[in-house]
Amino acid sequence: MNLTVRQLQTFRAVMRFGSISEAARNLGRTQPAVSSMIAGLEDELGFSLFDRGPGRFRPTPEALFFAEEAEAILLRIDRTRANLRSLSAHNHGRLKIACHPAASGVFLPRILGDFLRQKPDVEATLMMRSSAVIEDLVASQQFDVGFSETPEPRNSIRQEDFELEYLCAVPEGDSLASAGEITPTNLNGLPMATLFDEHPSYLQTTTAFASQNCSLKRRFELQTFLPGLTLVASGLCYMICDMITADSYLRSPPQGPKVVFRKFRPRIASGISILTPAHRPVSLLTTEFCRKLSEQVRMLEVRMTESL
Repeated sequence: MNLTVRQLQTFRAVMRFGSISEAARNLGRTQPAVSSMIAGLEDELGFSLFDRGPGRFRPTPEALFFAEEAEAILLRIDRTRANLRSLSAHNHGRLKIACHPAASGVFLPRILGDFLRQKPDVEATLMMRSSAVIEDLVASQQFDVGFSETPEPRNSIRQEDFELEYLCAVPEGDSLASAGEITPTNLNGLPMATLFDEHPSYLQTTTAFASQNCSLKRRFELQTFLPGLTLVASGLCYMICDMITADSYLRSPPQGPKVVFRKFRPRIASGISILTPAHRPVSLLTTEFCRKLSEQVRMLEVRMTESL
C-alpha cells in the first residue's frame, strides 16, 4: 500500500465538507482532480470510501474508521513539520554544557541567558566542573559543549582555542592603582594571592618573577581566583588573575572596597577552549551556541584590553 499525504489531505477535505465539489473549492483544485484522487485512494485501500448513487454521496463505515486514522497521521505530520521548522530555527532541543569555575558564575550564564531568551522550548544543563573533568565529559560524548582551560589535543574532542592575558588585581586606593602596567619589580616582596602550585597561572607567575630576580611572596593559596578579589579589595594582597574572572567582577562589583585591574608585564596568558564531542554530529543548536560563545570570548578580550 502506497498512500500519499496529498491523498490523505484530499480525503479529509471530502469528509469535512461532505461533497467532492465543496472539497475541490476549498482545496483550490478542480472537481475531476479531487474525484481522481479519491478513486486512486480507494484503489490503494482495496475498498470503497463512499456510497455513490443518484442524489447520494455518503461515507461508508470503513471511511468513518479510516477518517480517524487519516486525521491522526496528518496531525502527526503537522507536528513533525513544526518541530523540524523549530529545529532549523534552533528553537527546540537540549544543551548540556560543562563549564570551568572562572566562567560559571557570571560569564557563561549571561551568554546562555541571552542565547535562550527567545528560545522557550530549549532546555539546558549547566554544570560547573574542573577543566580536567570537563575534558573527559566531552571526550566521552556525555556533554554537548565544554568551556575549560585549553587541554592537550585528542581525537575525541573538537576544540576552538583562545589565549587571554592575565591581569594584575590591585586595591582601588593603592599606589599601584595609578600605574599603566605592573611588573614583578612593583610586586617584589609584597603579599600575593595565587592559585595552587600545579596551576598554569602559578607556574607562569613564578617564572615571570624569577625572570626579573624578584621575590614572589605568596600569602594566600586559592582554588579559584574569585575569592582572591575579596582579599585584594580588603588591601591584604595583590593577585595576577584571568580576564574572565576580572570581567565577571566588573559586571557585578560588590559593595565596599573595590579592585582595579592593570596590565601585567611580562605578558602571561591563559588558554581557554570551547570543546565539542568529535565522535557524534553536533546539533544546529549546539553549533549556534558555540558560535555565540566564541564571539563573546573575542569581544571580552577587546573590551578588557581597551579598558586598561
